Amino acid sequence: MVHLEVATPESLTIAPQESLDALDLSLVLPTYNESAHIDAIVEQLISVLDGVAALKYEIIIVDDDSPDHTWEKALQLSQKFPQVCTIRRQNERDLSTAVLQGWQAARGEIFAVMDADLQHPPETITQLWHAMKRGADLAVASRNVEGGGVSDWTLPRRIVSRSAQLLGLVVLPEVAGKVSDPLSGYFMVRRSALEGRELKPLGYKILMEVLTRGTVEKISEVPYVFRETPQRPSKHSPAVFAQYLQHLSRLRIHLLKTSPFVRFCIVGATGTLIDTTMLFLLSDPRTLNWSLTGSKIIAAEVALANNFIWNDLWTFGKFSRRQNSFRQRARRFLKFNLLCSVGIILNLIILNVGFKVFHMNRYIANLSAIFVVTFWNYNTNRKLSWRTTAKE
Repeated sequence: MVHLEVATPESLTIAPQESLDALDLSLVLPTYNESAHIDAIVEQLISVLDGVAALKYEIIIVDDDSPDHTWEKALQLSQKFPQVCTIRRQNERDLSTAVLQGWQAARGEIFAVMDADLQHPPETITQLWHAMKRGADLAVASRNVEGGGVSDWTLPRRIVSRSAQLLGLVVLPEVAGKVSDPLSGYFMVRRSALEGRELKPLGYKILMEVLTRGTVEKISEVPYVFRETPQRPSKHSPAVFAQYLQHLSRLRIHLLKTSPFVRFCIVGATGTLIDTTMLFLLSDPRTLNWSLTGSKIIAAEVALANNFIWNDLWTFGKFSRRQNSFRQRARRFLKFNLLCSVGIILNLIILNVGFKVFHMNRYIANLSAIFVVTFWNYNTNRKLSWRTTAKE
């Protein structure tokens, strides 16, 4: 099978699996100038995969119109082996989009990807498959777990690789920290984890895209040793590194837009404005001049009511919409108020210590207290108030 692709859209979406011709596994091999290796890697993979009992699979070769005519050899392989198909893309060269377009055409319940240059050992795919059969949403072949490693990398290449991983941990700690080898290009993922998700890949690090935008909960890692291919130029270059940084930035912005914690903080900012305004109106010597503690309790309660309404409708809306009766919302509000009451006590302690002991400005002391308590309020309510709602 050959597809001619003229252009790649800015975003790609994985469709649900068709039941009529469904398979267990779809393995994508993105290629560019791999004519020297494509025969060997496909034959080795078929030997390994045929050894897995009752496995129904396909190998999809996605070639970016290689000057060495890799796609021609791939087409010959697809004619020789019925489980192999070829997609030739024209006017497009990007590993991540090649992988995703392969998955778009895939029939498997589980997707896989690996390099086609023999640097990823084909026999490791059996371990990945068994990890998926044990219930993993994502199985990653890792160089950084016990038993894994790299063969003959030079010191500069090791430094570049570790620097890229460190950069990922700095920019996307909640994503890169999920696995020991977030830059791995050898993994399997359930189709259901990506279905309906808008994916916007860029560059070589497709795993970061999957971890960020996919619905991945259970992760398994298996070791592998990266094999150096003689006279094979490294993919690392200033342009590739810049593209990687651009991809990380894009994913960071995506998480900022969708993160419940960011939404919680935005709602909290409106509550802070209300809280500070009420505190001024009630306690300031130029206004009512009520006691600081009493004024703070009233101000906090008004702010809490505001925060609950917006958190229930927006921050945790996908959970609360499942239970939207008055009784259910009232119960959530009482639980929210109870949990945040502990935060109010912490807030009062910090506020009074800052104002009376360290002689801070009352509003600076109040803002400092709110900042500290925000983390308590978010974590407890996410785990108890709206998480409970999601389970009921």
